[in-house]
Amino acid sequence: MAVTLVVYLHGFRSSPNSTKAVMTGEVVRALTSADHSYEWYCPQLLASPKASLEMVVKHIDQSKFDSLVIIGSSLGGFYTNYLAEKYQCKGIALNPAVYAARELEPHVGMMTAYDSEEPFDFKAKYIDELRALQVGLITDPERYFLIAAKGDELLDWREMAAFYPGAKQLILEGGDHGISDYANHLPAVIDFIEH
Repeated sequence: MAVTLVVYLHGFRSSPNSTKAVMTGEVVRALTSADHSYEWYCPQLLASPKASLEMVVKHIDQSKFDSLVIIGSSLGGFYTNYLAEKYQCKGIALNPAVYAARELEPHVGMMTAYDSEEPFDFKAKYIDELRALQVGLITDPERYFLIAAKGDELLDWREMAAFYPGAKQLILEGGDHGISDYANHLPAVIDFIEH
């Protein structure tokens, strides 16, 4: 039986309980059939980018699969670029923070998680960790699928579009950073995972 490991990486201050993560996970798990199994991995990421990716890489390296797909939202989209290049696998980026070090530098200090109000310290050294993970250029555009909303209130969709030249791109008119109409675009995500 063929096995596809699908890794979902949430955004900054978010969690595996985010709407997009839960929705995607339910649909991906339902794809499993007699001849193809889909494994879902959506961890709670840590404040440290380096520690987060070490945890994810360890899970991937210990898993047995025939194909790997990384999906990431916002900061998770930045991590997706790094992992998709490392493993030469498919990457799906949802309003990705393509230059995460620059975007998150103003947020150094005490922060709270969105859904738990749990405080965490976002340290200055984490910006250096993000810089170390920056992908300069994607090597194989056909492995990538970008969904970007022109109405994203936090990140510039034009920068996202420019970062993935030649990749499959779905540029949404309007919308927002959280892609609140994500359910409408989930079929395109699943299609990209499966084909």
